[in-house]
Amino acid sequence: MWICPKCGREFKRTNQSHYCGKAPKTVLEYINSQPIETQTRLTEMMIILQNSVPGVNERILWSMPYYEKEGKSISFSACKNHISFYVGDAAMERFSLELNNFVTKKNAIYFPYDRVLPTKLIESIAQWCLS
Repeated sequence: MWICPKCGREFKRTNQSHYCGKAPKTVLEYINSQPIETQTRLTEMMIILQNSVPGVNERILWSMPYYEKEGKSISFSACKNHISFYVGDAAMERFSLELNNFVTKKNAIYFPYDRVLPTKLIESIAQWCLS
């Protein structure tokens, strides 16, 4: 058993990665809690996802932005050097050719902060995942 010295939470694994602070209540609150140099890209990501699929529900789940419609979901999170966009295995397979220029892991696509977000690709993935 390991106890985080910052927040006091207990974990089975030593140095378990986790979020110590209070979970944000809105996506904007989440974005504003991130380093200033990442906020522009995170805001762009939020706007793309809000506008890609009519009627999508936006909320915070697992302390990160989460978008759902009719039982289908996608989410994203801020990392040190990139935005992780969680889309699921089927989407990773469906868009594999378009994702050749990006690092991918399991069900996540990494969009580096120092590159322009691929708006059309993100819109296509969101529409495919949530429609």
